[in-house]
Amino acid sequence: MKPQIPAAAEKIIGRLCEQGYEAYLVGGCVRDMLLGREPEDWDITTSAEPAQVKAVFRRTVDTGIQHGTVTVMMGKEGYEVTTFRIDGDYTDGRHPDSVTFTPDLIEDLKRRDFTINAMAYNRERGLVDAFGGQKDLEHGVIRCVGAARERFTEDALRILRAIRFSAQLGFAVEETTYEAIKDIAPNLVHVSRERVQVELTKLLTSPLPGCMRLVYETGISPWVSKAFHRIPEISGDVCFEIPPSIPARKSLRWAAFMRKCTPKEAAEVLKGLKLDNDTIYRTKLLVQWIGTSVCGEPAVDALEPAEALAERFKSELRGQLLAKKAQIRRVMSQMEPELFDDLLTMKLCLIETCPPAADCLREVCRLRDEIRLSGDCIGLKTLAVTGDDLIRAGMKPGKEVGILLKQFLEMVLEAPEKNTKEYLLSQLPAVRDV
Repeated sequence: MKPQIPAAAEKIIGRLCEQGYEAYLVGGCVRDMLLGREPEDWDITTSAEPAQVKAVFRRTVDTGIQHGTVTVMMGKEGYEVTTFRIDGDYTDGRHPDSVTFTPDLIEDLKRRDFTINAMAYNRERGLVDAFGGQKDLEHGVIRCVGAARERFTEDALRILRAIRFSAQLGFAVEETTYEAIKDIAPNLVHVSRERVQVELTKLLTSPLPGCMRLVYETGISPWVSKAFHRIPEISGDVCFEIPPSIPARKSLRWAAFMRKCTPKEAAEVLKGLKLDNDTIYRTKLLVQWIGTSVCGEPAVDALEPAEALAERFKSELRGQLLAKKAQIRRVMSQMEPELFDDLLTMKLCLIETCPPAADCLREVCRLRDEIRLSGDCIGLKTLAVTGDDLIRAGMKPGKEVGILLKQFLEMVLEAPEKNTKEYLLSQLPAVRDV
């Protein structure tokens, strides 16, 4: 292994070793280096205790000092440096009751969750692998360090982490570990919904989002939430059919997973998992529209054969081009531009196995591009008149102004050439009389 380790991380390890301490890269970064992947974080473990680490480096932050973690600042980058430790009992199923520092690296590695995350490395000693992590990487296996039931009892979130790593790496969960997941699943009630959500989202945005099926097959889902557990009852197996081609963004993958739910049902799931409001809003809108045809193209999961719908769409397209553009503008007006693009992307990914249907949807994308290129009005912001214009034209401020602006918007969505201030103001008497 000849990893490309950041110079700052090398410098931290080197300084600690110069002072007579042991220091290693540890955990996920070692795993990713062995897999030829770029690590997201570079964690360091050391025999030096927190006060000793702080004495070696000028700039540090006490990020988790009670658990032995100090962040060492190297320029603008921070590196977590944690003392070798032995964890006490986990009476709450989440955190150790106590932490004891130890000079023994193996004792520190023994407390970690999976063999593939329980390896350490520095250039002088090389790879330290006391639990067969490298072998499990080679064979594509997720296996607990030591007794699986003990590891999961210590922190129940690890049962979701096992499935998430399986999805991210394409690995199988080892049999004993798998059985322990099923046994310890009820302990997930002790874990915060925020932590649960993070793991589920990482699973859904992985290369194998269909591994969400394991969350249900192992009996974890009832302990996430009632609303989450009901998704397959609402959707059937289609909820696990999530094409990896769908961009790995939270709102898109959650929407694909819940595309058979109502927007209300989807929001209930996401609110219960404490997702941010922006993701909830975007997911709700995508769920609302994913099963609906934008302008007559084959709908996702339609009962009518997609080929038949595609033929009908093609035959009608030439004679109804203007009407179809109006329909597209109307849908675009209800969404942010980026969100509308996400909707079409999702639809394309979900019907990519049916070329005729995909061709029709690509035609919708082409019409969308024409609409944007021509600068058609698709919202109040691009309407040629404003509320101030209407007031200057003699209207009294109030609700009626907003109502008329929406009426004008409907008019120009149908006929974009009418989006001029002169024309719209000329229609003011007629519209007010309606």
